[in-house]
Amino acid sequence: MKKNWSNLLFIGFIILLIIPQTRKPIQVGLNRLIAFSPSEISEEKRERIDDYNWKLVDLEGKVDNFGSSEGKVAIVNLWATWCPPCIAEMPSFQKLYDDYGEKVDFYFVSSEEKAKLEKFMTKKQFSLPVYQPLSRAPQKMQSRSLPTTFLIAKNGEIAVKTTGSANWNDSGFRSLLDDLLAE
Repeated sequence: MKKNWSNLLFIGFIILLIIPQTRKPIQVGLNRLIAFSPSEISEEKRERIDDYNWKLVDLEGKVDNFGSSEGKVAIVNLWATWCPPCIAEMPSFQKLYDDYGEKVDFYFVSSEEKAKLEKFMTKKQFSLPVYQPLSRAPQKMQSRSLPTTFLIAKNGEIAVKTTGSANWNDSGFRSLLDDLLAE
């Protein structure tokens, strides 16, 4: 009898993953459960961004250039509203942004339509700075995977490059941010 219950639960779980309305929340929840602290790239293996020229537009229509972050600590997150791992890590980014938004340049870059991005941000009550690209990202920051996140040091080195969801509000990551800000 016990074996039958476990089979029924497993089948029920599979059915919930097939239904679009329940699949996405389950995927987001699972991603949050397994989210890890992002790993720092050792200093001898870090790549340096040579060209900061990357034109972006925010949701208010203001054109910005990533070049304004040269010489500063910056976090760049490539994401989409349809991506469960992206959605899973957003609350940790919001907490980090609430505490470091004045010290670190944040860029949440998505190629989706402005209306879709605005609706998502309003529904989730996020105040993260969202941008759409107007040109290609610097070569060392291009990625085919979502989410991909970069932490860039003041000297232009990529200190963290993470693909997939992570817990960005982790004490270890905050300590790394503090160290980079102190440089």
